Amino acid sequence: MSYSPIPDPVPDPARHEAQVVSEHLPSGYSAAFDGEPDSSTAVSSSSPDPADPMPGESSLKLQGGDIHRDLFKTAARVKMHKRAATFHHPQDIMGGEVEGDGLTVSDQLAPGGFRRAFIRQRQQPEIWAARNPVTRNFVEFLELYGSFAGEDLADSDDEAVESEEEEEEEQPPHERRPLLGRRRTSRAARSATASTKQTFFTLLKAFIGTGIMFLPKAFNNGGILFSSLTMLVISSVTMLAFHLLLSCKARYGGGYGEIGQAIAGNRMRGLILSSITLSQLGFVCAGIVFVAENMTSFLQAVLQGDSPLSTTSLILLQLILLIPLAFIRNIAKLGPVALIADACILLGVTYIYYYDIAHLASDGIHKSVVLFNPSKYTLTIGAAIFTFEGIGLILPIQSSMTKPERFEWLLGVVMLLITILFTAVGALCYATFGENTQIEIINNYPQDSKFVNAVQFLYSLAVLVGTPVQLFPAIRIIEGKIFGSHSGKKSTRTKWIKNAFRSFIVVLCGAISILGASNLDRFVALIGSFACVPLVYIYPAYLHYKGVAKTWQAKAGDILFMVIGTVAMVYTTIITVVNSFMS
Repeated sequence: MSYSPIPDPVPDPARHEAQVVSEHLPSGYSAAFDGEPDSSTAVSSSSPDPADPMPGESSLKLQGGDIHRDLFKTAARVKMHKRAATFHHPQDIMGGEVEGDGLTVSDQLAPGGFRRAFIRQRQQPEIWAARNPVTRNFVEFLELYGSFAGEDLADSDDEAVESEEEEEEEQPPHERRPLLGRRRTSRAARSATASTKQTFFTLLKAFIGTGIMFLPKAFNNGGILFSSLTMLVISSVTMLAFHLLLSCKARYGGGYGEIGQAIAGNRMRGLILSSITLSQLGFVCAGIVFVAENMTSFLQAVLQGDSPLSTTSLILLQLILLIPLAFIRNIAKLGPVALIADACILLGVTYIYYYDIAHLASDGIHKSVVLFNPSKYTLTIGAAIFTFEGIGLILPIQSSMTKPERFEWLLGVVMLLITILFTAVGALCYATFGENTQIEIINNYPQDSKFVNAVQFLYSLAVLVGTPVQLFPAIRIIEGKIFGSHSGKKSTRTKWIKNAFRSFIVVLCGAISILGASNLDRFVALIGSFACVPLVYIYPAYLHYKGVAKTWQAKAGDILFMVIGTVAMVYTTIITVVNSFMS
């Protein structure tokens, strides 16, 4: 009879973890009780020989011994004899070991053992649904999965980040020294627990935002036929760009910036993050202008006369509210206001559908509706790109799925649905109001209606409270480059320097908003053409070309994609600037 060697039952990650733990444990102590003959736990954490029968003193004699006892057990388990380590330890659904229903007699005799036994009896098994990752809004998604385009958005002021002190590291180990040293961040990687259904709704919430309200004016600028075809083309090309990026992630992993770094180096990562920051700041500026102009119309309707506040004054008032909100370090605190914003957007879109369908059924299509508007069609392209931009959330959402292989077809379904939704909103509004369609679409509805006034105010509120959420990723990316890991948690000076920097960013956005206040639709088109096109249509094709494509057909397709994206960006940007700000 031949005997094959027993394979090592302890997986490499567990062995590595135990090895790291054992290096930080004081010598001469073990997980065994004094006088206990059990050799499975009698191995000293500092003993280099697993067969050493000397157990050393019990770790319970150390300060806080009952608290850190599991660390000694972890180190002792890896150093067991291979035969002892082959006993079955059932795994729970979260991957941890499930011990018996009760503690052993020796465990209960340990300090605190009786209390642990009582708590274990009362503790209910963890329900999988209790870790339900359904996100009600964009903020909860960021809080759950902690990244936007691969960047950790947890502020360093809220993390356990310490300044590097080499002197302390050089000191010999002592009892008060932390067992595992300082951690660089308090955010742990989250498990992929989102079902297909949950991911479907999360994708919908990621794409449907305030940009939908800019579409009616975009249809007026391009004509109903051209604009509808543009929405279909932009949606298809965007889906193809998502496919290229997901192919890169399948090979390299990580977020958008990390993929760029892995394929093309640090400069590409910086370029991607710069484009993300620029697009987010553009969204913030567009939102500030939208709120100012919408509130101007609201005041005119309510007061039945001229607004007592100009657009510039309303922008400045918004800055007074936004600056304190920009000081928030934890994005989860913005969750309630973001939930209000989602509800207001839903209310506004529902009313638009109701009024437009009823009006078209009774009065028909407005006589000024045209199929194509040759003078302003480039504004439609930029606005459509602005509306579909959501690439920063694609990779984190996919990472949250329990079955990520289903993500791409699910994304295709969501893109089809939102394309129908977006196109319908733009076409219905333009068909209803024709050439009279305004950028603040709510202004087209009966201004003597109290309900319309309420929707107008609530929608302005929705955009306003959503502005800090749009600003948060941009601020954190910029702060990460400027301040690094320097934390304001223990330094008031550092914290207020960061606060001053955040105030400056908000004021800068306000200044840009004042300059673009008179041309909001053109401003939105410029953001879409200049900031969003590289992020969605150029970078994914470039990364796929360098890191994934192998055949000449794939490489040719990537090159064609990049050329078309670059030409579209340059052409639409120049035309928008010339026709909007220089004429």
